[in-house]
Amino acid sequence: MYGDLPTEGIDPQGPDLDLLPPREVARLLLEEERRGLRAVEEALDSVGRACEAAAWALRGGGRLFYAGAGTSGRLGVLDASEMGPTFGTPPGRVVALLAGAPRALTESVEGAEDDAASGRAAMEEQRPGTRDCVLGITMSGTASYVAGALAAAREAGARTLLLTANPRPPIAADLTIALDLGPEALAGSTRLKGGSATKAVLNMISTAAMAGSGAVHGNLMVRVRPVNRKLRDRAERIVERLGGVGRPAAAALLREAADEAEVAVVMARLGLDAVAARARLAACGGRLREALA
Repeated sequence: MYGDLPTEGIDPQGPDLDLLPPREVARLLLEEERRGLRAVEEALDSVGRACEAAAWALRGGGRLFYAGAGTSGRLGVLDASEMGPTFGTPPGRVVALLAGAPRALTESVEGAEDDAASGRAAMEEQRPGTRDCVLGITMSGTASYVAGALAAAREAGARTLLLTANPRPPIAADLTIALDLGPEALAGSTRLKGGSATKAVLNMISTAAMAGSGAVHGNLMVRVRPVNRKLRDRAERIVERLGGVGRPAAAALLREAADEAEVAVVMARLGLDAVAARARLAACGGRLREALA
């Protein structure tokens, strides 16, 4: 069964990696990365529909879930963990479910991906609903943990998506993104171009969803939270640029706005205090462009 999966394929023309100089191995892997990104490009229609589904969920007060095992699941955790510092997303709005977590974050948990009941239980614990969007991630298309999680999500009325490199996955979803990746340079190691392609798709889905839900203005992350010096500098520059004020004024406005850059921008542009600026943003669904209109 598994030997017939695209992700388990062996390239008959593939070189003997163990006989190549390390620099040549690196060159070969770079070519494979390019092939992986071409596969993502070929699947852009499906990726675009997934972006729309995720944006719909977040814009409507729902949540975006990732469910995966192994490399796929860890990449989901990575992407979800970036939503807070990058987009000011409150905890619980973008959630990653990982088979065997938390131990599976740093080591292999044998059998975790084969446990459909665990995936179902993890999803049911989140109490998914009709406003939520759930993306299952499994390059092989066979991870039972993902199947269980998506089954529970579908039964609850959530929108379900599947990201895989299997053209005929046995896992049901409302929308499937099937990447035609071909065999890995190291047969079966989907942490290579499969992992890179997965991360690229997750970048697209989460960024497009955040842009569609108002966390982006132009090409600026206007809900960035200044939790360190670099991010504070970035937030001040955003207020300076969008608010049309100097850096000292931008820094002062940011402090008055309790470090909410989008609130500080409204204050600067419309001459409002923090309370009024926050209320105006709330009335516009948190979308800065509308608040400034």
